[in-house]
Amino acid sequence: MPTALQDLDLPYLDVLGMPRAEANAVAAEMAKTSWLARSELGYTVLRYDEAVSLLRERKFFNGIRLLREINGVEAEEVGPTKRESILAMEGEGHTRLRRLVAPAFTPAATDGHRGKMREVFTDLLNPHLTGTQIELVQAVCEPYPIPIICEVLGAPPEDWEQFSAWATDIFKIFNQNLQEDLPAITAAGEALAAYIANLVAVRRLEPKDDLLSALIAAEEDGDRLSTEELCMLAEAVLMAGTDTTRNQLGCTMALFAENPEQWAILRERPELIGRAVEESMRYLGAVRGTLRYASEPVVFRDILFPEGTIVSVSLAGANRDPHLFEHPDDFDLLAERSTKHLTFGSGIHHCLGAALARAELQEALSVLAKTFETVELAGPVEWKPPTFGIWGPSVLPLRFTLA
Repeated sequence: MPTALQDLDLPYLDVLGMPRAEANAVAAEMAKTSWLARSELGYTVLRYDEAVSLLRERKFFNGIRLLREINGVEAEEVGPTKRESILAMEGEGHTRLRRLVAPAFTPAATDGHRGKMREVFTDLLNPHLTGTQIELVQAVCEPYPIPIICEVLGAPPEDWEQFSAWATDIFKIFNQNLQEDLPAITAAGEALAAYIANLVAVRRLEPKDDLLSALIAAEEDGDRLSTEELCMLAEAVLMAGTDTTRNQLGCTMALFAENPEQWAILRERPELIGRAVEESMRYLGAVRGTLRYASEPVVFRDILFPEGTIVSVSLAGANRDPHLFEHPDDFDLLAERSTKHLTFGSGIHHCLGAALARAELQEALSVLAKTFETVELAGPVEWKPPTFGIWGPSVLPLRFTLA
């Protein structure tokens, strides 16, 4: 017989407001004796194996569906933004969409945009090379992904700034301030949907070599995507390829500034660019956790989770699990790590845009490694509030010498 969840004597994980390093240490110490802890919203998974298993358990649904409820927003208040996203869908509907769109999101499909990535990043960086310092977030990280996403979708360059504004407002859905941010989120969602609907109409008549044309052409046994589905997917691409990349690039360069010996290794061995991206995502991922909830009573690891139980999966904790990673608290490009990090998630909701985000990060890091001989912090890093779902530095002052 499974043990009832409420009967377990579990530790309580309370790290709200703690500095990152201290919070990591508290969670890691707790994980030595228990893979599960009580937490503010419900429960938290602390170890890698259980995290992967729970993310692959289809009876645990994606907690993005609960964002409005957690923030005290009634469903009728949501308006047009209640169009269901592929990020929140479950079951056959989700499987159908993933099957139709998967060919457009392969590494091979993404590689065709690498030249544009290098061009955009170089153009953003060059104006800041006349001195010896740069504030990397506003100068480069924030604007970098938007032109790439626009090219991927097939939107013209003159619309980049508008896309950036929409992205900034739409991403507020993850900042745990939904009651205040909802009008801006809704307005941005409506405007983006109208824009994409118009672009879809144009691409149906005049297809080009872009993602939107590929999605319009996607078909399996006569099944095609509707205009509404195409609009939803475009919004998902904007979300998957923008804020994650912005924040992860900031996290990555903050790590290198704090670990100059690793920057020297990267410059000496540029073939490690791919590994550098993966190691930085493991060590300091921009997405540190994800929510799931029991869609029905679920027996998991011989524990009965009642329907509606909210479970937070600590991706940051899983990525430092000493049972799977040797010297997990070392940021080390030379470490041979056979276990994959979980920053992109796992299971059916593994990030659809992972190949695009990886390519963006690899090309940006490649340009930086060729440009900066040395890099170090020129002042304190200012981090976004820990309540932000997609997290990273808000200010990253770097001092550099040119190669």
